[in-house]
Amino acid sequence: MDNNNENNVKLNKNNKTMNILKSKRFVVRKSLIGKNQVIEFTNKKGDTVTYNHDKVYSIMKDKLEKMNCFLKYKSYTATNNIPVVLRDKKLV
Repeated sequence: MDNNNENNVKLNKNNKTMNILKSKRFVVRKSLIGKNQVIEFTNKKGDTVTYNHDKVYSIMKDKLEKMNCFLKYKSYTATNNIPVVLRDKKLV
Protein backbone atom coordinates (compact mmCIF):
# COMPACT_ATOMS: atom_id res chain seq x y z
CA MET A 1 0.00 0.00 0.00
CA ASP A 2 1.26 3.45 -0.89
CA ASN A 3 1.09 5.36 2.39
CA ASN A 4 1.43 8.72 0.66
CA ASN A 5 -1.81 8.21 -1.25
CA GLU A 6 -3.95 6.15 1.08
CA ASN A 7 -4.95 6.15 4.72
CA ASN A 8 -7.60 4.58 6.89
CA VAL A 9 -10.38 6.58 8.48
CA LYS A 10 -12.64 5.06 11.11
CA LEU A 11 -16.26 6.14 11.10
CA ASN A 12 -18.96 5.17 13.53
CA LYS A 13 -22.17 4.30 11.70
CA ASN A 14 -25.15 2.95 13.66
CA ASN A 15 -22.87 1.99 16.56
CA LYS A 16 -20.62 -0.05 14.24
CA THR A 17 -17.06 0.93 13.43
CA MET A 18 -16.38 1.09 9.70
CA ASN A 19 -12.89 1.50 8.26
CA ILE A 20 -12.81 3.62 5.14
CA LEU A 21 -9.68 3.45 3.03
CA LYS A 22 -9.02 6.86 1.42
CA SER A 23 -7.22 6.80 -1.91
CA LYS A 24 -6.17 9.11 -4.74
CA ARG A 25 -6.99 6.36 -7.25
CA PHE A 26 -9.68 3.78 -7.89
CA VAL A 27 -8.30 0.40 -6.85
CA VAL A 28 -9.34 -3.25 -6.81
CA ARG A 29 -6.88 -5.65 -5.12
CA LYS A 30 -6.89 -9.38 -4.60
CA SER A 31 -5.72 -8.82 -1.01
CA LEU A 32 -8.94 -6.90 -0.22
CA ILE A 33 -11.38 -9.48 -1.60
CA GLY A 34 -13.74 -10.74 1.10
CA LYS A 35 -12.85 -8.00 3.61
CA ASN A 36 -15.93 -5.86 2.87
CA GLN A 37 -13.61 -2.82 2.65
CA VAL A 38 -15.16 0.56 1.87
CA ILE A 39 -12.89 2.80 -0.21
CA GLU A 40 -13.21 6.53 -0.84
CA PHE A 41 -11.50 7.54 -4.07
CA THR A 42 -10.82 11.20 -4.91
CA ASN A 43 -9.60 11.96 -8.43
CA LYS A 44 -7.40 14.86 -9.57
CA LYS A 45 -10.47 17.05 -10.22
CA GLY A 46 -11.61 16.58 -6.63
CA ASP A 47 -14.55 14.28 -7.46
CA THR A 48 -15.10 11.68 -4.74
CA VAL A 49 -16.55 8.20 -5.18
CA THR A 50 -17.17 5.84 -2.26
CA TYR A 51 -17.47 2.14 -3.04
CA ASN A 52 -17.51 -1.27 -1.40
CA HIS A 53 -14.52 -3.21 -2.71
CA ASP A 54 -16.33 -6.58 -2.67
CA LYS A 55 -19.35 -5.20 -4.53
CA VAL A 56 -17.08 -3.67 -7.20
CA TYR A 57 -15.07 -6.88 -7.47
CA SER A 58 -18.20 -8.97 -8.01
CA ILE A 59 -19.32 -6.64 -10.84
CA MET A 60 -15.87 -6.58 -12.48
CA LYS A 61 -14.69 -10.12 -11.65
CA ASP A 62 -14.92 -11.65 -15.14
CA LYS A 63 -13.09 -8.73 -16.73
CA LEU A 64 -10.45 -8.44 -13.98
CA GLU A 65 -9.51 -12.12 -14.15
CA LYS A 66 -8.60 -11.66 -17.82
CA MET A 67 -6.50 -8.51 -17.33
CA ASN A 68 -2.70 -8.87 -17.32
CA CYS A 69 -2.27 -6.22 -14.60
CA PHE A 70 -4.62 -8.06 -12.25
CA LEU A 71 -3.02 -11.43 -12.95
CA LYS A 72 0.55 -10.16 -12.61
CA TYR A 73 0.27 -7.49 -9.91
CA LYS A 74 -2.95 -8.69 -8.19
CA SER A 75 -4.29 -5.15 -8.55
CA TYR A 76 -6.20 -2.87 -10.92
CA THR A 77 -6.05 0.91 -10.59
CA ALA A 78 -7.44 3.96 -12.39
CA THR A 79 -6.55 7.56 -11.53
CA ASN A 80 -9.10 9.67 -13.40
CA ASN A 81 -12.45 7.94 -12.99
CA ILE A 82 -14.17 4.71 -12.08
CA PRO A 83 -14.64 2.13 -14.84
CA VAL A 84 -17.63 2.68 -17.13
CA VAL A 85 -19.23 -0.60 -16.02
CA LEU A 86 -19.55 0.83 -12.48
CA ARG A 87 -20.98 4.24 -13.31
CA ASP A 88 -24.58 4.83 -12.28
CA LYS A 89 -24.55 1.76 -9.98
CA LYS A 90 -25.02 1.68 -6.21
CA LEU A 91 -21.54 0.76 -5.01
CA VAL A 92 -21.86 0.97 -1.23
